[in-house]
Amino acid sequence: MFQAGRHNGGRLLAVRSVRNDLAWSRFAYSIPRRVGGAVVRNRLRRRLREALRSLPLHEGFDVVVVARPEAAAASFHALRTELTLLLRRARLLDAPPA
Repeated sequence: MFQAGRHNGGRLLAVRSVRNDLAWSRFAYSIPRRVGGAVVRNRLRRRLREALRSLPLHEGFDVVVVARPEAAAASFHALRTELTLLLRRARLLDAPPA
């Protein structure tokens, strides 16, 4: 399904996206065991969800956010900055209000 979509990668995260036929976007998080134990992976998932919540996203996409091992030690600001950059590259962000 994601073969026809976009893939953008960075040092901490990778983002795969494909258009869906819905009026809303769906997000999934893939955080492999090599990132850390269950506590670390769940904390990272919560931080990524919070970072996404405040971003002006386009509707109608399926998005998978894949964490790399370096993401476990990264600050919230670094995660949010990289996520914003990757979503902008994938053309999934609306223009910020002027």
